[in-house]
Amino acid sequence: MKTLGLVLIIAGIAMIVVRGFSVQTQKKVVDLGPVEINKKENKWIGWPTYAGGIVAVVGVVLVLGSRKK
Repeated sequence: MKTLGLVLIIAGIAMIVVRGFSVQTQKKVVDLGPVEINKKENKWIGWPTYAGGIVAVVGVVLVLGSRKK
């Protein structure tokens, strides 16, 4: 549990610092035999800042909980 707690703490801090990332996808618009027209779209995948804080707090609870045993 201690290792999982440390991983959650690191992930929580990373989620606070990096609030999301952008992914580029390619979508086919027209397909007329040998002619194709594609469209590139950027999609933002993000999370709220407090989610990183919650993950970090759960990690701290797991680390402190494993020390008491």
